[in-house]
Amino acid sequence: MHCILAANLSFTRRLCCLLPCSLHRRLLMLAAAALLGLNIRADVSLAPLFADHAVLQRDKPIPIWGRADAGETITITFHGDTVSTTATSDGRWIAYLDALPASTEPADLVVTGKNKIAVHDVLVGEVWLCSGQSNMEFAVRNPAGPTYRVDNADEEVAAANYPLIRHFKVKLKESETPIDTLDGSWAVCSPGTVSQFTAVGYFFARDIYEKLHVPIGLVNCTWGGTPVEAWMSPFALDSDPAFAFVRDRWKEILAEYPQKKAAYDAALPIWQKELDAAKAEGKDTEFRMVHPQLRLPHGPHDRWTPTGVFNGMVNPLLPFALRGVLWYQGESNALLPTTEYHPLFAAMITTWRAHFGQGDLPFYFVQLPNYSFLKNASGTEWARIREGQAQTLTLPQTAMAVAIDLGEHDHIHPRNKQEVGRRLALIAETRLYGIPGDDSGPMFAGATRDGGTMRVRFTHAGNGLIAHENPVQSLELAGADKVFHPAQGRIEGETLLVSSPEVKDPVAVRYAWSNDPEANLFNGAGLPAAPFRSDDW
Repeated sequence: MHCILAANLSFTRRLCCLLPCSLHRRLLMLAAAALLGLNIRADVSLAPLFADHAVLQRDKPIPIWGRADAGETITITFHGDTVSTTATSDGRWIAYLDALPASTEPADLVVTGKNKIAVHDVLVGEVWLCSGQSNMEFAVRNPAGPTYRVDNADEEVAAANYPLIRHFKVKLKESETPIDTLDGSWAVCSPGTVSQFTAVGYFFARDIYEKLHVPIGLVNCTWGGTPVEAWMSPFALDSDPAFAFVRDRWKEILAEYPQKKAAYDAALPIWQKELDAAKAEGKDTEFRMVHPQLRLPHGPHDRWTPTGVFNGMVNPLLPFALRGVLWYQGESNALLPTTEYHPLFAAMITTWRAHFGQGDLPFYFVQLPNYSFLKNASGTEWARIREGQAQTLTLPQTAMAVAIDLGEHDHIHPRNKQEVGRRLALIAETRLYGIPGDDSGPMFAGATRDGGTMRVRFTHAGNGLIAHENPVQSLELAGADKVFHPAQGRIEGETLLVSSPEVKDPVAVRYAWSNDPEANLFNGAGLPAAPFRSDDW
């Protein structure tokens, strides 16, 4: 090896003799640096989250980390606080700044080792991790077309003058093993940048900012079409032997991939030719309705890889200081056995909290809205995912924004993200920030037989129950035969009496228990009742 280096340097010296003296010296130095890299130090570096325009979490110790030479001393200065640390044998370093109050005054974060880094325009405020699949990824104004833009997108973009709201988009990355690097950058909210912000996160942040007037940082860690097991850490997936089915199923998917990929490759040109013919006749919309876009089968390095998205996108964020997590996901899991969702989701939340090391981080999630899943409005796949989400509320510091009234029957990406963000903001405002108000619609508390009816009780039914526009819709009753029939409801204060002429002796009641129900039961605060069932059949 040393002989090769010496020979290369000798060649470089001969070449340099033909060049002017200054270029001679520069070229020789560069060649020596490249060829004798063992003698060149590595510059101290920061994790990508610590970049210009960042927002750091207030009122918590602030972890700052990066890379350097083994044994190198690193000093971090921010808002008058200075701490030092030493890089470990593998070049990693981390230090914790003291907790700071919110600050709208831009400051430099300065890191000094053998070199010096100055990160500019850093604020201190509230930082929220926005994660999940496409409905959280859904941008304010996606260039793909009006279907992928929020309601009133042009007006929302024009009014987005909030320089104290900042957004960090994590680049999509799947990894077989946990990694500690990522790609992304911070953007300051303006009409020129907000189009690509997570819409739910932005409308949440806007509402919070208008109440608190402190900087808000959004870390957008999302990937459309991902199941919950892709977001679980290896530790989470291994935490319960019952979860072995996840890895077993993935092995089967990988085994079937070559055959399915070959079939896809054969079918795609035929589909494209037929689509082109339909376009020529102006009938491409009708064609796509009957023959939807062919999908590449799941396989190696796929976004469905168990733990793959955690490894590639969440692990590099650890242990960034956060106020909490906003989550919108579950659609992809409706394609799988729906009873899986609750235990996997609960394990994911519990282990994310352990990985971030900040106690029971508030975890607020969106319950799936109404949608005619697989063009089957009366099916129950989404109803069962909603139930799994609601069951997760037994974990501490969790809350659920109900969206059963906000869906679009024929589109999986509803465009009213303003109201979704507002409902999540109501939860944060009341439970974290001490702002009085209602943050939940009626939640099922129990049902008892009352003659030939079932009397349903609720929590969060303050100011009474309200049925919007029509009598309460989407009610069902069943007797001992377990056969459900359409039912009617009569509101009595904060309870609901449900009856059906088909069920003389009711034992079970359901509300909005289908993929795409008409859900019109609310409380006096205008928040919708969550779907429920009293049975477990």
